Amino acid sequence: MNRRTRDGHTEWCGKDHRCGLGEHRSEEIVVDVAGRSRAVLVRVRTAAGREHAEVRVRVALAPTDLAARRQLVGLLGDLRHAVTRAAITARPRPRR
Repeated sequence: MNRRTRDGHTEWCGKDHRCGLGEHRSEEIVVDVAGRSRAVLVRVRTAAGREHAEVRVRVALAPTDLAARRQLVGLLGDLRHAVTRAAITARPRPRR
């Protein structure tokens, strides 16, 4: 799954300018809803060997301040839920 190739990169690594300072970075996975939102996900392995998902999200906000604030509150709640769910899934199970 995370085997290294002969050049020292992982199998999922982009193997180009994205890698540097001991990091390995995958190609971007993009989800695009034209004119409304865009999410970009990159898998990263640090020099210490820890793996992460790096996610950037861009969402078009409503033109009025109140509606935009409501959108942001909803977005932050959804992100908190997603990050919490991912963190719980990544935790090792206790031994019995």
